[in-house]
Amino acid sequence: MKNIAILMGGYSSEYQISLNSGNVVYNNIKDVCNAYPIHLFKDKWFYVDPFKNEHLINKGDFSVTIESNTIHFDCVFNTVHGTPGEDGYMQAYFELLNIPQTSCNMYQAALTFNKRDTLSALRPYGIPMATSVYYNEGDIIDTDAIITKVGLPCFIKANRAGSSFGVTKVYKKEEIRNAIDTALKEDSQVLIESFLDGIEVSVGVITHKGEVTVLPITEIVSETDFFDYKAKYEGLSQEITPARITPEQAKTVSKLAKEIYELLGMSGLSRSDFIFHNGIPHFIEINTNPGLSEESILPQQANEAGISLRELFMNTIEEAMKSVVSSQ
Repeated sequence: MKNIAILMGGYSSEYQISLNSGNVVYNNIKDVCNAYPIHLFKDKWFYVDPFKNEHLINKGDFSVTIESNTIHFDCVFNTVHGTPGEDGYMQAYFELLNIPQTSCNMYQAALTFNKRDTLSALRPYGIPMATSVYYNEGDIIDTDAIITKVGLPCFIKANRAGSSFGVTKVYKKEEIRNAIDTALKEDSQVLIESFLDGIEVSVGVITHKGEVTVLPITEIVSETDFFDYKAKYEGLSQEITPARITPEQAKTVSKLAKEIYELLGMSGLSRSDFIFHNGIPHFIEINTNPGLSEESILPQQANEAGISLRELFMNTIEEAMKSVVSSQ
């Protein structure tokens, strides 16, 4: 059987969410391959064995030695949300070591983790999106200019963060500075966007059995003011799959999600978020290491498509290993 490292944890506020995703992957594939949960933290990388013992990873070749037996990995299942697993660092590391990993490549990871750069890359292709303003730490905050450009209410977001950390919906001019300060706690770059009123949907796009595949669409109905951390992880939202939209709307947003996946040169699992504003799906962002717990959106979509979690995860591993072989 293949040795599969399941990478989880990470250096960002999303580390606990990543641990949840990684454990779900482990529990679903441990019977069909040699699965090793690898915890990634700033001070150490380590394998946690079934007895909860920690075995340090050799960062020189990403191997682990257990009782004088050195284990090398055939593939890495990357479930790290945020840095360094979703922003290109681990992708580059594994590429240098020639170890297949399941998320997109280094450039795609770095690009898509940066919300502003993703929007800039897609804008020339006519992808509908919100009006936006950029702010960097240390810039002068011109609240009047911001309101003139994006209006109120608006969203102020940390540019390179996930799970809605550092995101505020702003209704009043006086709230802008505090919202920027909140975003700056997560990142030195800030994205300020106009509010789009409409149905919010999330579209999973994966490479399944060699084909780019769009999964059934999920409608997001949040009990909070927007789809924030509490709505995502504390049950304060409804995630309805398939979404309650017309067949024509479903066709339009599915085509757009697939186009974005292909324009960005994506691979592996992804989930793109859209808002139907004035009947037109507007792109919000793409998530290249989406949550993989049973309750997470992409597994819900796979289930609706008749794809079990084990099949989803093993197919992702097979696609990653196939892509490395074909590139050699």
